[in-house]
Amino acid sequence: MAGRADPWAEVDFDEIQDQTCLEVDDIKVLFNCFQLFDTKHQDYLLADDIDEVMRAMGFRPTATELAALIEEIDEDGSGAIEFGEFAQLCAKFLVEDPDPGTMRAELKQAFRVFDKAGTGFITIVQFRGIIAEVDKNLTEEDLDDIIAEIDEDGSRTMDFEVFCEMMM
Repeated sequence: MAGRADPWAEVDFDEIQDQTCLEVDDIKVLFNCFQLFDTKHQDYLLADDIDEVMRAMGFRPTATELAALIEEIDEDGSGAIEFGEFAQLCAKFLVEDPDPGTMRAELKQAFRVFDKAGTGFITIVQFRGIIAEVDKNLTEEDLDDIIAEIDEDGSRTMDFEVFCEMMM
């Protein structure tokens, strides 16, 4: 196989994984699909053709949903959907959110990590650290506002139900 070009050379897997949470194998499949639909080999698909492409792939967004998604992912507003944008669009249909029961069970496990004493509460200071870690773009002022909203009773603690509301 010497001399054969790497078919994935132009795909930035790390960047696409960061943007979509897709596995490398899923990205490769999407890239192959993208190439099949890019019949003119322009390295983009026209936004006007995306509805047909989505339906051919088995996705059934409404016209309104599709228009909103295209507006969201067509970063440069060109109407030309490059592969990275195409992968983001497809990921909206491929990456499933966990059902509420599963999410609640996972949050319960996370809550127990912070509720070391088993009191059924975590401190607001602990929660502030959690949200600061989850969203590193939050400013101190943002964190103060979130904490003020959560700690309405001034107890400086949070039970599991409030924790779930904030995290879901």
